[in-house]
Amino acid sequence: MYSDLAKKILDLCLEAGANFAEIYEEETRKSYLSLKDNSTEGASASIIYGIGIRMLYGTEVLYGFTSDSSEESLMNVVKNLSLAKNKKGTQKTQFGKEQNYMSFGKDNFKDPRILGQNYKKDFLFAANSAARVNSKIAQVEASIIDNVQNINIWNSDGLQISDNRARTRFSVNVTAAENSERTSAHEAPGSLGGFEFLDNLPVKELSASCAERALRMLSAPYIKGGQMPVVMGNAFGGVIFHEACGHPLETEAIRRQASPFCGKLGEQVAQPILTAIDDGTMSGVWGSLAVDDEGTPTQKTVLIENGILKNFLSDIVGSKELDLPLTGSARRESYKYAPVSRMRNTFIAAGNSTLQDMVATVDNGLYAAKMAGGSVNPATGEFNFAVEEGYEIKNGKLSEAVRGATLIGLGHEILPKISMVGNDLELAAGMCGASSGHVPVTVGQPSIKVDTILVGGR
Repeated sequence: MYSDLAKKILDLCLEAGANFAEIYEEETRKSYLSLKDNSTEGASASIIYGIGIRMLYGTEVLYGFTSDSSEESLMNVVKNLSLAKNKKGTQKTQFGKEQNYMSFGKDNFKDPRILGQNYKKDFLFAANSAARVNSKIAQVEASIIDNVQNINIWNSDGLQISDNRARTRFSVNVTAAENSERTSAHEAPGSLGGFEFLDNLPVKELSASCAERALRMLSAPYIKGGQMPVVMGNAFGGVIFHEACGHPLETEAIRRQASPFCGKLGEQVAQPILTAIDDGTMSGVWGSLAVDDEGTPTQKTVLIENGILKNFLSDIVGSKELDLPLTGSARRESYKYAPVSRMRNTFIAAGNSTLQDMVATVDNGLYAAKMAGGSVNPATGEFNFAVEEGYEIKNGKLSEAVRGATLIGLGHEILPKISMVGNDLELAAGMCGASSGHVPVTVGQPSIKVDTILVGGR
């Protein structure tokens, strides 16, 4: 799409009375290859192309999209959107200098579009072989997904910007079985970049670790639940903060009064040892971006500093409605979605304690070494997450493995109960679903101690 056509479409939006208009053009090439039970199971490749048009009347959003880039099609999108409005304006668009970005490093970039599906096979079969450590391993599933995306954004404030993005993710899931019992373990690291990520990935070690974890949990007894102190492991343990606290810190929730953090900027929401950050600028990290899906450069945003709520994550609509600075947090799955404020790489910052320090303070509790999936109500922060790998803590020491544990609570109520923060920060890749679709995000934390939390069990 050319700038002169973009200007014509944006001017049409303004003539229809919009205060702000935006065009988002996307071309994304996606590819997927999977293995199951010693053989390749599925393969797919697709190209997505389309254009989304957004019109703002104050903070009211009208959005439409099309996969046809012709002038007639784009003008019809605007006309259909503007039917709901009869206000007329006269403002015209004047573009500034075009800006071009590349989110991933290009020096050692291995382009998935050139290397293709065959490049992935050796990694998948290596994962399969490494995971089959004994006869109790019932199933191994592994996959690699990659995408290369080019976006162009024009808006009525004069912005014209482009960004090239590439992401690659490896996943392995190992199931152990004995009689009627089955347990699974999972790893799914990802990176902002191409197949150079695979070359540096310890595929065999990750897969063998999954197998050993599944086997340990297979022979473990079920935990007896109740209120107790919990030491949570690092990396994917941060999914609880992401879901139960991160979403309520997005302006999309704040402006709808659907967050327990409404009106609490500047207030103490956690103990002084806790700092939480959302950082879109981290090189090569799965959830990073050079610019967000409105064209705003990403940044490091300190959400909670020494226990004090400092910032929310904002997009253009949230920034205008709440009078907050832009944080480069607008995200969308594709051109079919209007962008809203979303997380990027969200984590609790490292503290000073060791894992051993935390365990030593617990007489009777749980060490949730590895978290699995769960659910959350973003409006209330109420969560329920399964523990993939857990161990009892007795008299300040790790005891036997236990399974079947779930962590249940309210995010804003759990925050003040985090009394120790470890020095072993790690990050983990994930996908996050919300009103603007599914987007790649990173979660993370060091090991933390929660003084008391409800643990579900048998």
